[in-house]
Amino acid sequence: MLPLCLFVAGALAAADLPRVFILDAKILQEHRTDPSLAAAARAAAEKVMTRGPFSVMQKTRVPPSGDKHDYMSQAPYFWPDPSKPDGRPYLRKDGERNPEINGIADHSNMDRVASDSQALALAWYFTGDERYAERAALVLRTWFLDAATRMNPNLNFGQGVPGVNDGRGIGIIETRGLTSAVDAVGLLAGSKNWTDRDRKGMEQWFAAFVKWLQESANGRDEAKSENNHGTFYDLQLADFALFAGQEAFAKKVLTESRAKRIAAQIEPDGRQPKETDRTRGISYSVMNLNGLVLLATLGDRIGVDFWGYRTKDGRGIRKALDWLIPYSSGEKKWAYAQIEPYNPADLAPALLRAAAQYRDGNYLAWVKPEDAGKDVPAMLLRLAAEK
Repeated sequence: MLPLCLFVAGALAAADLPRVFILDAKILQEHRTDPSLAAAARAAAEKVMTRGPFSVMQKTRVPPSGDKHDYMSQAPYFWPDPSKPDGRPYLRKDGERNPEINGIADHSNMDRVASDSQALALAWYFTGDERYAERAALVLRTWFLDAATRMNPNLNFGQGVPGVNDGRGIGIIETRGLTSAVDAVGLLAGSKNWTDRDRKGMEQWFAAFVKWLQESANGRDEAKSENNHGTFYDLQLADFALFAGQEAFAKKVLTESRAKRIAAQIEPDGRQPKETDRTRGISYSVMNLNGLVLLATLGDRIGVDFWGYRTKDGRGIRKALDWLIPYSSGEKKWAYAQIEPYNPADLAPALLRAAAQYRDGNYLAWVKPEDAGKDVPAMLLRLAAEK
């Protein structure tokens, strides 16, 4: 008798491609019967099966609106002013995280919603075990859909600075992980535990969030950001618009983003000065490059070429990656500030996606085996790179 994962996956092999945007739908479908992926997905899902579900209602503090359904967080790089009795207004220390931020649970809980829902959805996709789909559905419904527990689709109070403001556009960086929740929805299609009503509810939530990103003061401020914040603003706007069925708008965002982000952020030699000039220069450079690569991935979905985009003086994603590799690997000594240790594994996602796109094995060679097989998304990236 065939194992459940092989039976279900075989029966669904001819089904439509999953509606995902960051994950690769073709690779997912081609490897749906892969027992190693099924085993890895099951193991990852079991680790999160009993935690949560999470809700914005679980925080102990109430946002300035008086509505706990509103997301709330505190700016990580601001600290009490020792010269003031109450420490306010807080002072900025770039790159140094104030542990006070952990007193508001929304950010960490939302990150868990994004990662857990995707892990559970991947486990259902590869095994057909409805326990995982049921749990993924609970996680998503609790955070986004159920009236008693849902988050309002705004970040009015993201990364507030005590004594200065209640929230800032910069806080929008905190929702970048929700691209994983969007892909989780696509993976759950076909499960008896995930209904058409659920899908439509999620699409409506993200459509409302796209509207808020465009029209709110915080959203407009973040759109003007010239560093990684602008990159991840565009990424969210395009990804969530695609999910909400706004393809023409998403294509416009991505088309404009090439000049706004690649041409404006990358020097002809590949350096990213808006990132290298920070206190964690290599970490921010890698972070921004990973964001640009994800924009390129979305561009692939809708016919906007980021990978081959070049300015007349040579600025482009590949140039930025080639500039970073020797610093990431340690072949060159980092010549800028970096106040905390850097993990070379952080560059692995960009290297794997570049290897798949440029068909250049040199990029794949820079990735350590343990960095390309530590979780299912990484395993999928390696499969695409080796194809």
